[in-house]
Amino acid sequence: MRRGVRLGVDVGSVRVGVARSDRDGLLATPVETVQRTRDDDGTLRVAELARELEAMEVVVGLPRSLDGRERAAAGLARAYARRLADLLAPVGVRMVDERFSTTTAQRAMTASGRRAKDQRAVVDQVAAVVLLQAALDDERAGGAPRGRLIAAARTPEESS
Repeated sequence: MRRGVRLGVDVGSVRVGVARSDRDGLLATPVETVQRTRDDDGTLRVAELARELEAMEVVVGLPRSLDGRERAAAGLARAYARRLADLLAPVGVRMVDERFSTTTAQRAMTASGRRAKDQRAVVDQVAAVVLLQAALDDERAGGAPRGRLIAAARTPEESS
């Protein structure tokens, strides 16, 4: 297994949840909820977190329906992942199936006694933890990272 911090990113239309792994890639923990606005999609903040934490890879959730088809939100997540790939090159950005990540996060918080009203502020972080932990577990079990690597359209130097 590759060593180094990975970030998990759960992209929503209003908020983006961010989680991180430990350097051994064993455990995912919440980092931050990044607010999105009409003028700021939050990618610059997520890229800043990746640099601060010295992430070797960013894992972005890809929304899918139960039958495996991409949901409408998949386009939003793909565009977000491409923008991150451009901002972070040569750091890899990988998209992974995130089916059930938000549902699992909500159930876990409800089970721990957190009221639904109080979940909004952190549910995206917890969903990012769920998707990153699944990716870490899959990699550990199968020996290879899951998901699809997103190629950067250009390097940060070319963007300047």
